Amino acid sequence: MSAIRRVASERVTRLSAKSSPYHTAVTLYDAQGTPGPSTTRRQTRRVKRENVELNDQEGSDDALPTAAKKKKAKVVKTATSVTTTETKSRSPKKPKAIPQSLDVPHPAPERWKEAYDAIKEMRSRITAPVDTMGCDQAQWKEQDPKNRRFATLISLMLSSQTKDEVTDAAVAKLRIAIGGSLSVDAVIAAEEATVSEAISKVGFWRRKTQYIKQAAQRLRDDFDSDVPKTVDELCSLPGVGPKMAFLALQVAWNLNLGIGVDVHVHRITNRLGWHQRPTKNPEETRLNLQSWLPKELHGEINHVLVGFGQTVCLPVGPKCDLCTLSSAGLCPSAQTKKLSKRDSRNSASTSRVELDAGPKVEIEVENL
Repeated sequence: MSAIRRVASERVTRLSAKSSPYHTAVTLYDAQGTPGPSTTRRQTRRVKRENVELNDQEGSDDALPTAAKKKKAKVVKTATSVTTTETKSRSPKKPKAIPQSLDVPHPAPERWKEAYDAIKEMRSRITAPVDTMGCDQAQWKEQDPKNRRFATLISLMLSSQTKDEVTDAAVAKLRIAIGGSLSVDAVIAAEEATVSEAISKVGFWRRKTQYIKQAAQRLRDDFDSDVPKTVDELCSLPGVGPKMAFLALQVAWNLNLGIGVDVHVHRITNRLGWHQRPTKNPEETRLNLQSWLPKELHGEINHVLVGFGQTVCLPVGPKCDLCTLSSAGLCPSAQTKKLSKRDSRNSASTSRVELDAGPKVEIEVENL
């Protein structure tokens, strides 16, 4: 028993009577003891002293009173439940399955085959950056089949928001930086700074550095250091979306499971009016195209339209004057080039000069 409790138990209590100041017939009694603090004050001190004793004994549960033990256990249990909740909220969610078809198929647009054949004919006479520096080119620098597939995936991850020329150079630089071969183990062993410096020219290179390192770790732990063969498994990797997944399957595994739709395919098919309502994003475009485009064309349409978009159907200032779709009436978005006022004045001035530029005839009159 503490000293304060012993003093409280030894204190003698006496009652003193006095008249009530409010009514003469009422007598009030006050409890008086030995000199010391009041009851309220004494209770406050006792609580404070007990708190001090508890704090001093925090390191030993055996020394705590039973009530204190229960209180401490309750606090620990609450903290544990909070920690568990936080852990659950941070756990990764199971990836959703990538949709493969529409509930109601999109109708095939009129004259689409005529337009597609015309684009392929134009592409046969054009060498675009995708033909020499696309994601399918990264694999040919590797000997091991796993490394070929991994190099294809790395090239696709770097290609987002980046031109093919920059992506191709970054893949080559990364290969040299990590030892001469793009393998899962080499990427895992490489320092993050080494990867960042090698790919620093591509868009969002800081984020892509993390994605590449995390994806390599996942491939080693869950897929035997190889590129998986399903769309859902590929999309579960950090930084990999449906476009990359379908293209990776086509290039790495020769599996034609869907259309890889990027910004070029999305833009061009909307310009051609191949969608009843303009699609809002590449995923809507993919589902529409897959519902009516013959499956034998799913594997080639990305390469055909990307090269066409890089050279003719540009995002800004498309070269409609060089495109045969314009003259054939196959593109509702074809633009007719209009002459500016300055060009019109120059054209008129040139015409006058040409009209005035005829042969000159000189007549001389001889004086007789």
